[in-house]
Formats: sequence, C-alpha cells, structure tokens
Amino acid sequence: MARVSDTYGSMVFNEHTMQERLPSATYKSLLKTMKQGEPLEIEVANVVAHAMKEWAIEKGATHFTHWFQPLSGITSEKHDSFIDPGPDGRAIMSFSGKELIQGEPDASSFPSGGLRATFEARGYTAWDPTSYAFIKDEVLCIPTAFCSYTGEALDKKTPLLRSMSAIDEQAKRVLELFGEAPARVTTTVGSEQEYFLISEKDYAKRQDLIMCGRTLFGYPPCKGQELEEHYFGAIRPSVNEFMKELDDELWKIGVSAKTKHNEVAPAQHELAPIFTNSNRAIDENLLTMEKMRLLASHYGLVCLQHEKPFEGINGSGKHNNWSISAGKTNLLDPGETPMDNLRFLVFLTGVIQAVDDYQELLRMSVASAGNDHRLGANEAPPAIISVFLGDELGAIVDALIDDHVYTSADKVAMDLGVAVLPNFLKDNTDRNRTSPFAFTGNKFEFRMPGSAVNLSDCNMILNTAMAKSLKSFADAMEGKSGEEFEAAALAYLKDVLVAHRRIIFNGNGYADEWPAEAERRGLANHRTTADALPCFVAPASIALFEEFGVLTEAEVHSRYEVKLEKYNKLINIEARTMKRMVRRAYLPAINGYAAEVAGHICAVRAVNADAEVGQQEKLLEKLLAGVREIDAQLQALDAAHHANVEIADQQERASDNAHRVLPIMEKLRAAVDAIEVVVDRDHWPVPTYNDLLFYM
Repeated sequence: MARVSDTYGSMVFNEHTMQERLPSATYKSLLKTMKQGEPLEIEVANVVAHAMKEWAIEKGATHFTHWFQPLSGITSEKHDSFIDPGPDGRAIMSFSGKELIQGEPDASSFPSGGLRATFEARGYTAWDPTSYAFIKDEVLCIPTAFCSYTGEALDKKTPLLRSMSAIDEQAKRVLELFGEAPARVTTTVGSEQEYFLISEKDYAKRQDLIMCGRTLFGYPPCKGQELEEHYFGAIRPSVNEFMKELDDELWKIGVSAKTKHNEVAPAQHELAPIFTNSNRAIDENLLTMEKMRLLASHYGLVCLQHEKPFEGINGSGKHNNWSISAGKTNLLDPGETPMDNLRFLVFLTGVIQAVDDYQELLRMSVASAGNDHRLGANEAPPAIISVFLGDELGAIVDALIDDHVYTSADKVAMDLGVAVLPNFLKDNTDRNRTSPFAFTGNKFEFRMPGSAVNLSDCNMILNTAMAKSLKSFADAMEGKSGEEFEAAALAYLKDVLVAHRRIIFNGNGYADEWPAEAERRGLANHRTTADALPCFVAPASIALFEEFGVLTEAEVHSRYEVKLEKYNKLINIEARTMKRMVRRAYLPAINGYAAEVAGHICAVRAVNADAEVGQQEKLLEKLLAGVREIDAQLQALDAAHHANVEIADQQERASDNAHRVLPIMEKLRAAVDAIEVVVDRDHWPVPTYNDLLFYM
C-alpha cells in the first residue's frame, strides 16, 4: 500500500510539480502571477500549457476541462480531448496556452438573473492560476472564472477573487501604519463539512429524498440523538471504509482532509480540512462534496448534503473558519497579551464593525430554502447575527470602551485530580455553539452556512465588509505615526466599539429572551430566505460592492434574481413532490389499511355479533379522521400552490411561499406523520426514520 506522503498531491499540478517541469524563468513568472497578482503573458501560458499537458498525459488523462462555479452554486465542466488529428490519419496530443487561458461555454444555459438571454449565448471561462489544476477521472481540471460576452461575472469565483484583492489592498494600508510591508495579505478558510449517510436501498424508496434532498414526511424515530451516543462514537464499518477511500481520493488531489468523525445526529458525520487561502479552500470544499456524493455508492450508501434532511434532529452545517494572514502572520492572533497588541485590536475591531454594518448581507449570504429549516435549533445558530468574543476579549473591549485598566487573565492549570493524568492549561474563553459568528482563538467561526452552500458568497461579503472597515481606519490614520498614531488609533477603536457594541453577544442564542433583546438592540432577524434576500439589492449593499469593485449593480441584481428564482423553484419542487406522494403513496396505503381494519371488524362480527371490537373501531375512526385531515390539507396546499405559481413578481412569490405555502406544507406533513404511527408497518409505503437513520 502506498504511503500517504507518496500519493498526497500526486494528481495536482502544484508548485512542487511546476518547479520540476517548468523552465526556471517560466516558473518564477508564474509564481509572480500566483503570489502577487501580476498579469500572465501568453508566452508563459504556452510553456505552462505544454508542461501541464505532458504531466497530465503521464498521469493517464485524456481530456481537459475548464472547471468553474456557475451561479447554481455547484461546479460545471465540459470535457475536450487532447487529440489533434493530422492529415495522415494519425493524431497528436496538443494543448495550447490559449486553450489553457480561455474556454467558451454557453452562458445562456446557466442561471444569469437576466444578464444573458437565449439569443445572447456566448460566455467565457478564464484560467485562475491561483488555484492548482488537478486530475479527476482522467480529466485535467483547470479552475476558472466564468463571465459573459459583455464582461459581467456569471460565477461565484470571480467576486470572491475581487474581494480578496480588496482586503489585500486595504490591509496593506493598515499594516504600513505599523511599519510592516507584507507581499500579500490573504483571507484563509477552513470549512467543516457535515453530511448524512443512509442506505441506498432505503433512499431509492423515498421520492422526497430523491427529488428534494430532504424528507418531506417522517414521524420522529423511537430514539433520536437524546442519548448523545453517536457524537465521536465508534464509526460503523461500512462508513469507515467509505471515509478511508474518501481520504485517499482527496489526498491525491491535494485536499488536506484532516479530521473525520461521527456527528451528533444518528447517521451524521463530519469532515474537516486544514485551512488554506479562501479561493483554494472553496474549490477544495466543492471537490470534497462531489467526491462524497460519488464514492458513497461504492458502499451501498447515499450521501445527503441537504441542510435539514431529517426533522427533529441536527441539521448539517458547513462552519466557515475565517482568518486573515500576512505571510506566516495570522492577523487575528491575539498573542500573549492581546490588550497590548494594538495591531490585533485594530483588526478585531474591524471585524466587529464589518459584521454589525453588514449583518443583513451576511444573513442573506447563507439564506436558502434548506437552511431556513436548520437555523435556530439543534446546535445551529439562530437567524440573528451576533459576535461571540468570549470572556477575555469581551473584557478587553469593555476596558477600551469604559477607559479602565484591563489586567490580563492568567492561564489556569486544569488539575483533574488523578496523578497519572497530566495537567494542562485552560483556554481563556469557552466556546459558544449557539453563536453565528464566534471567535475561537485566532479565527472567527461563521456557523450559519448550511452544508449544501457554496462558501464563496459569505466569504466574498466578509472580505468586502472587512475591506471597508480597514479602509475607514487607514483613511482616519493617514499621515500619523509614533505616539500620535497610537493615541489616535486607541481613540478611533473606542469610538467604533461604542458604535458597534450591540453586535457583541456572549450569551445563549437559544434563550427565549434573546430575540426581544436583539430587537431592542436594533439587530435584524430575518427568519426566512424571502425576508433576507431584499437587503442584497439595498442601496448600501450596492454601494459597498461598487466601492471595492467586487460586484457591479447589474451583477448584484442578477444574483438577487438567481437566488429568488432558485428558492421559488425549490419550494415548487417540494410542493409538487409532497402532493404526489400523498396522492399516490400515503392515501392509498392508509385507505388500504383502513379497509383491512373494517374488513376485520365485519369478519369478527359475522362469526360473533356480540364480540368486542371497540379497539378496532377506534382505530378505524382514527384512520378515517386522519384521511379527512390529510385530504383537507392536501386541497389547501393544492390551491395555494397553484395560486403561487401564477405570481409574476419573484420577490412577492418568495414571500408567499415562505409565509403561506410552507405553513400549509407543514400542516400536511403533521397530518400524515400523525397516522404513520398507527398504520401497520407492512402497509406503510416508505422507509421510516427508524429505518433510515439506524440501518445496519
């Protein structure tokens, strides 16, 4: 068996491979493009393309593809072979710099929010040299941006890269005030991916899982997660084999899969990588999700990445661990004495300001039909954005605001009272799993993203909002140095923290009183996607994106339209699936069982007219009452659904879906679920939660 160190990154055209295969001058020129953002010359691209092609063919590749992220949120690829037929009937394998740099997919066949029409189909993919090319299934995959013929971004990657440039520029201005001049400042991300694995055979019998990714019906299992035995528990053999193959495949393509374990809910698991720069981290997360889905079938399993596939137990999130680095320096590392680390306090304050000023945009960035079911319970944070700092940083902020001396808390040694167990130092702050945006030592953990989301959106907003905060500080401090700078900086930090103190909340996000307290503070509480999306096209949002060249007004509106359309289409699919399952599976099964019970009553009475059949009669009445309730809710859903699809305005339709259609769907679900537990098991038409979550 090959060692991990031998296979890790073996299918990646990374810096090590580049250095081996490229001429020295080409390698150095490409590094300047990758590390410093300098333009790429076509001559360099031609040399790189040839070396990349030769390397890929040696690895068994026969095709190449421009691998990109359309506004659908997933990845897309069109495979072209390296074959170039010659006049003598033979073929050579060729790949030019132009083919490396640029591709041309059909831009009108992807979501565009009105930027492209069917008669305006041309679009371009452009090589992103900052993210390594890799080989997947004998195809050389080249990470690319995707834009329209008229230049608008039609993908998730382009605005992310623009936002990374914005924060790089503004962070350098701030660091210059501290006498520092890093070559590049970049944001880093580590994404914890949660997911469910269920039996492929059970999945095939659930139309809701196939069509919607979540169960539209299902009574709670006899045992859920209340015994708290699944989290970090022993991994079942079939799942462990899947995880091992997943690790092997991810390591080959350079994804640093680090941690794997059972999550809290039954049948739920997690994979966490080592952090890297935001662009590559998001590419790697999308690859991870794809590999999970494809490899699960090797073990008779299906990977569910929906945010809430099962009601009543934990949903799946994708915690976005976000930080800012200048070379090897983490700018969100407090150091040994954070109160004396002025640079750290500047960046910390900038984050607090950014999250408060653009809290609605951050909420919008994770809004989806699936995530609406997840937020607010079972270890998912509420829909209200707040920042958790913990005890020590919270005390430091209080000291800055109130002008009092702060004495750093000493590290406390933990003595477990057993001589053979080592003592260790306790962290200065606890963790808060109910916080949407929590400081966790040297980074912030944004816990709101759902497991199915592309993290480009939230990181693009985080980066841009932080660039705005840093720009404000740099503008205010321009021309100051020495003691004057330090005094002015501390005064500035105090003013900003006073203005944005409301966003800091170290308490329980699930507490009944928190929504009222948040409202008193003036914090937004958008419970549904329909409520959250309008802030995307608010004047302040458009002004932010345009100021830093991240999105034009047209690009903002297009993304808003795409998100609205996707939300409405998903609810439409769910409503259609729900109605069909009730009509073709649940009602026939319940009626069939009711007829059997009625037949049993008649058969018993035919033999003994005085026989006691009261229990069967009660069961029959319960079944018939259930059928009446199910039919009533089905008719209500049918009417609401048909009325909804006639609404022309997408925002109005989304609001109607959120506040009228979905509540009726919940009532229909409740009516069906109430009957599930009284129908004979052999008559129930689909696998139940007991079957789905506790397979062997």
